[in-house]
Amino acid sequence: MSVTELNISPVGRVEGDLDVKVYIDNGKVTRAHTQAAMFRGFEKIMAGKDPQSGLIVTPRICGICGGSHLYCASSALDTAWGTKLTPNALLLRAIGQASETLQSIPRWYYAIFATDLANKKYADKPLYKEVVKRWSAYVGETFQIGLTASGLPVQIYALFGGQWPHSSYMVPGGVMCAPTLKDITRAHAILAQFKNDWLEPVWLGCSIERYMEIKTWDDMLAWVEENESQRNSDLGLLIRAGLEFGLDKFGQGVGKFLATGTYLHKDMYNNPTIEGRNAALISSSGFFDSENYHEFDHMKVSEHVKHSWYGNQEDGLHPWDEPLPTPMKSQTLHDSDFDNQYSWSKAPRYDGHAAEAGPLARVIMNANPNNKEHQIRDPLFGDIIKKLGPSVFTRVLARVHEAPRIYKFIEQWLSEIDLDGEFYVKPVEKDGKGFGATEAARGALAHWIEIKDGVIKNYQVMAPTTWNVGPQDGNDNPGPIETALLGTTIEDPLDPVEVGIVARSFDSCLVCTVHAHDAQSGAELSRFKL
Repeated sequence: MSVTELNISPVGRVEGDLDVKVYIDNGKVTRAHTQAAMFRGFEKIMAGKDPQSGLIVTPRICGICGGSHLYCASSALDTAWGTKLTPNALLLRAIGQASETLQSIPRWYYAIFATDLANKKYADKPLYKEVVKRWSAYVGETFQIGLTASGLPVQIYALFGGQWPHSSYMVPGGVMCAPTLKDITRAHAILAQFKNDWLEPVWLGCSIERYMEIKTWDDMLAWVEENESQRNSDLGLLIRAGLEFGLDKFGQGVGKFLATGTYLHKDMYNNPTIEGRNAALISSSGFFDSENYHEFDHMKVSEHVKHSWYGNQEDGLHPWDEPLPTPMKSQTLHDSDFDNQYSWSKAPRYDGHAAEAGPLARVIMNANPNNKEHQIRDPLFGDIIKKLGPSVFTRVLARVHEAPRIYKFIEQWLSEIDLDGEFYVKPVEKDGKGFGATEAARGALAHWIEIKDGVIKNYQVMAPTTWNVGPQDGNDNPGPIETALLGTTIEDPLDPVEVGIVARSFDSCLVCTVHAHDAQSGAELSRFKL
């Protein structure tokens, strides 16, 4: 049988700029290429600007993860300027970051991922009718409940940030708000509504506390069958249908994971430094090579451009050493030469390795037996990876597993705010280099800045989707999604939903990866027909 080529554009939902080309032989994907179809120009926009312009500009990179970019932008300046951060400032930054991630969990699950399980591909499965009844787009019974609930956590963000998305309340030296008791009380009430409307009755079918007792895969399976409430919850259905539909059998990926970590402890990062960041994290950073854990070192991060449409840099440069991007002529998916350049995304590597970023990477780091007392210690996904390995199923399960824990963190941090304490300490501006990172809902996000003569000399952003959707590197090794697609069975080439399921399990978001516009010269960089 001859090899069939499929050009799929777009693959993404909502942020639909991801294109994929796959080669199918005997019904299985034997080669895959991901293409980011728009140029990112934010680094060019930042050059020559006031160092604090990143607080305004970078949150506009993404309408979903704008708070995560603000977290990174302020943290990069904290380390460049050597600021002071009070416990209140660290708590309010963590609450903002956690609120943004919490809203994304039901929104992503119902609107981006679960609707694929209502595809006719699974029509012969016993649980198909129940899945269609609950998770069909727009009309599903719990689709509507989950989407409505997803708007609640960002109300908490807006209480402290003034607005969501695109707030600028995090600044070097702290935060630009001083909440009142009324604000804290209101935030607690919104959080409780999120729990009572969706998290416990619809998603878990039990209390948060009962769910967080699960420590192994066997515990999880026993929890599903413990009673009808848990078995018939949306999480119970995901586990039963996910295994019945075979989501644990494809989409494995590169098997290496990277997390930059997030939520800096209120008493451990009051004098921010790059070197002191790992130890102060609550959700730990690290690199997992499929067998061993390694401490995260941002100096081991590099980007390759051999297969990207950039013309002025070498392969394997650290972000501080990368030049501002110089775009080359791009091609459409149909016309691209996949032996040469074929994407606007660069190819990030950690210590030379392609690595998956995202919730699965985070929960694997949480299972690191070396985590400190103040860090998350959750062995569940260490056990799941050993027993099931990475797949679409484990990737999805990792993301929804975070909701109860994040809920408890926000509840705790709200109670720790000292309303009479300080929220901001004015920093002294100076030249230097800075690094700021966090975990956006989709995974590892980092900003690097170099300040010279009082303005930005260089600014580089590396988003989680850049890690996952990046093309081949300088040695022609494929990126994580390209690898995850290999071996996938495509039942109907006219409806290759399997490609979408794999790509969407990573929650690829191209607006963080690519963008474009030369505001200074007005020059047209590229033209797209929509």
